[in-house]
Amino acid sequence: MGEWGRLAFSLLSVAPVRARRMDRDTAGGAMLLAPLVGASIGLTAGLVLLIALIVGIPALVAGALGVGMLALVTRGLHLDGLADTADGLGSYGDPDRALAIMKAPDIGPFGVITMILVAVTQVGCLAVVAGTHAVLPALLLPAVGAATGRLAVTWACRVGVPAARPSGLGALVAETLTPVTVGLTTLVVVALAAVATGVGGPTVWRGPLAVAAGLVVAWALVRHCVRRFGGITGDVLGAACEVSTTAALVVLVIQPWSLSLTLTR
Repeated sequence: MGEWGRLAFSLLSVAPVRARRMDRDTAGGAMLLAPLVGASIGLTAGLVLLIALIVGIPALVAGALGVGMLALVTRGLHLDGLADTADGLGSYGDPDRALAIMKAPDIGPFGVITMILVAVTQVGCLAVVAGTHAVLPALLLPAVGAATGRLAVTWACRVGVPAARPSGLGALVAETLTPVTVGLTTLVVVALAAVATGVGGPTVWRGPLAVAAGLVVAWALVRHCVRRFGGITGDVLGAACEVSTTAALVVLVIQPWSLSLTLTR
């Protein structure tokens, strides 16, 4: 594993690897590999769903276990970043006050509510996947969602998105990636998502649509955070990851339109 991969897994997961370099060039390369880390994380959740199906655990419980695994292999850092970002945005204070709130160790009401909503939505989505009782969707669809979430982190590190603070993770990775490298990474993720949903999901197009939905939601969040805070922080990256993952999972489990109206006498 190269330095980019070591740093990517070190920053984004609990994988027992230690990066030997922590400069901006290496950090930028690590952010390019973030979707790979996400896919690996998603596969661990997929394995949990599959084991749950084999032993007969109900779909809703399986979904909760899958989301628990996603939190476990990331130390809950992305969910914590989501909560802190929600508190900062909900403060309606100036950027310095909002950043101070985000840095505080406690979690406020905005953060709690947002984290619960996201977690419940993810549990529901994975429960739908588990409810299909199909091996490939159980394995691959969580990987598509998690890879999309980390691709949102890659997008947030592109040139033109500044850091909100002069130090911290945001300052380390902000503006380290060019539009060309981000675009190429996106094409790879979209292609793999199409393959995953083609062989293990509803249709080939569902994967690319899920990736697009996740990126749009994350783009809107990051854009708003840049306006409010002056740039990105590690918490903002975590928030972008979680909302993007959630949006992608929602698209992956949307059922075809089947609305009917039954009239009875």
